[in-house]
Amino acid sequence: MDKFLVRPDLRDLQGGGEEPAPTGGASGDLKSPDWRHLRAEGLSCDYTVLFGKAEADKIFRELEQEVEYFTERVRDRVCEVTGQTFNFVLVNRYKDGCDHIGEHRDDERELAPGSPIASVSFGACRDFIFRHKDSRGKRPRRTVEVVRLQLAHGSLLMMNPPTNTHWYHSLPIRKRVLAPRVNLTFRKILPTKK
Repeated sequence: MDKFLVRPDLRDLQGGGEEPAPTGGASGDLKSPDWRHLRAEGLSCDYTVLFGKAEADKIFRELEQEVEYFTERVRDRVCEVTGQTFNFVLVNRYKDGCDHIGEHRDDERELAPGSPIASVSFGACRDFIFRHKDSRGKRPRRTVEVVRLQLAHGSLLMMNPPTNTHWYHSLPIRKRVLAPRVNLTFRKILPTKK
């Protein structure tokens, strides 16, 4: 996986067609987190540990104990750090490593075109897999290396465009993981037409 992780180079921030992701700072500096960048053909993701262990533990306990999820604090931090705005959150709870989600793309019609998706994880660290659309199935059109990432407790994964156009992602079964995980996925949704 290390070949896909790219630390930002300050020289790369000058010019260029793509807007750079926030650059890293001290790991305790929440205004400037230490970003890791995953780049491959059509893959553009940024990853950081957004919450320290104590705060992530507190939020995780709150998420586990509350019937109604209060996500405003998490959303506000994500918006502050990324400079993005989100108006929708999907909450998924995985009781252990047997709970999983298969390969898919977040390509719902309601998603605002060109907007990123922010995924915040609490609880058990889980593997997250990216597979290029051309390398899927019994007869793939070509071979593109799978990208793997471990989503840590308190982490943020930004799936930037055009990731969801070219890459499927999944959270595979990991039977050795016995602890729960809660994931908050923030999106920008278009208003419904009446």
